[in-house]
Amino acid sequence: MESVTTVFSVSLGVIVVIVLMAGLVFWYLRDITQKKHAILRNYPVVGHLRYFFEQMGEYFRQYFFLGDREEMPFNRATRGWVYRLAKDEGGTIGFGSTYNLRERGAIIFVNSPFPVLKEDQLPTPTLTIGEGYCTTPFVAGSVVNISGMSFGAISRPAVQALSRGAKLAGCWLNTGEGGVSPYHLEGGCDLIVQLGTAKYGVRDEEGRLSEARLRELAAIESVRAFELKLSQGAKPGKGGLLPAEKVTEEIARIRGITAGKASISPNRHPEIKDVHALLDMVVRIRQVTGKPVGIKAAIGGWYFMGELCEAIVLRGREFAPDFITVDGGEGGSGAAPQALADHMALSIDEALPRVVDSLIEYGLRDRVRVVASGKLVTSARIAWALSAGADFVTSARGFMFSMGCIQAMRCHTNTCPTGITTHDAKLQRGLVVEEKFERVANYCRNLNHEVDMIAHACGLKHSREFQREHVRIAQGDGGSIALSMRYPYPKPRYSKAVSEFAPLED
Repeated sequence: MESVTTVFSVSLGVIVVIVLMAGLVFWYLRDITQKKHAILRNYPVVGHLRYFFEQMGEYFRQYFFLGDREEMPFNRATRGWVYRLAKDEGGTIGFGSTYNLRERGAIIFVNSPFPVLKEDQLPTPTLTIGEGYCTTPFVAGSVVNISGMSFGAISRPAVQALSRGAKLAGCWLNTGEGGVSPYHLEGGCDLIVQLGTAKYGVRDEEGRLSEARLRELAAIESVRAFELKLSQGAKPGKGGLLPAEKVTEEIARIRGITAGKASISPNRHPEIKDVHALLDMVVRIRQVTGKPVGIKAAIGGWYFMGELCEAIVLRGREFAPDFITVDGGEGGSGAAPQALADHMALSIDEALPRVVDSLIEYGLRDRVRVVASGKLVTSARIAWALSAGADFVTSARGFMFSMGCIQAMRCHTNTCPTGITTHDAKLQRGLVVEEKFERVANYCRNLNHEVDMIAHACGLKHSREFQREHVRIAQGDGGSIALSMRYPYPKPRYSKAVSEFAPLED
């Protein structure tokens, strides 16, 4: 019996070797005769190793070769920080920080010699959006909120986890430009409905804005506000792109488009050609819905805010958007042209204080709330944004990390290994909503807590007391400069009263 088994094993081994050899010969002949790839034509078979390592290179660098603070767009230290907050493990480290306080752009907070005692600390106040200018203003409590990620760009279980987590944490969830899905609603959280250039979810049969659909959405209690998206930091001047493989029957039905066909949004709202048309649209949506209406834009220069504020001064404060979401050029997207992602729009570090300054200069700071967005995933960056003048902060990729994102950089391929940005049911299985929604809530609550902790260390009773003088920015030469010196608060050019909008005397 043993001899039979031995003969069988040897025969099987010989067959396997023959098959492998035949495969290598076939592979060799195919490579050496093909004309598309020079490497494979000159180095058949072994040339495939080059493509393998090219594909796997970013993963090897991520885990084996790069330091904790070297990787982009988010380094390992930052991702680890988010993971700990999401798992409710705290933000405590040992032995010392790896953050380089001398590196140009490093954020340094001005600690008070007399920090605020626990008994003197106050809860961060709520802020109302649209008060006095719409039928149903929105009272928002959380400083940290979830930025726009549409159902389509992210998966069903991801939206469900975000919706339930936002409800638990008491923050809002921006729907993104893909329309309102049942999964946004099922958690019962506060929603800001984003209206993109293609009017997904609020379009009629011709693709124009449907007032009837706006009224339907506004009638939903959890829909608190609407955001008119002009542009986003990852791709200013370019509309949204949803690859054909992501346009399922369900997504097509919610968006009002054709299933199985790539969905490409216009690069702007066709009916909005200048700031006056923009303000007309803001007022139209506010009148139809009775709820606050804001705009989202990446900022490329100062003329836009100047023109916008001038138009509001000319026409009256009732024409102003109730909030402005400022998206930095470092913002993310599931799919964006690299030419725009790399080189278009100002960083949030420059755009945010400039937008706030424009509102101050024109006497509109008390009228318009400011929301900051763009790689603001840690408490330090959020505290910086509040110091620069933001009222709220939103993050998309921070909350993706809280759900388990590993920065695989495959958002646009429908092959996300953690199930967040894919509609492959096998991959979605890895994202367990019952587990991940608690991590979403933990991340939000712990961020708010850490921002308050920084405020208390600066001698402030709560985080809404941050001013620019509480932050210094490292200059790279061993010194630093106060944010209030880098971006001094401007002198208002106009008075606040609507009836008194006239240039102030010098």
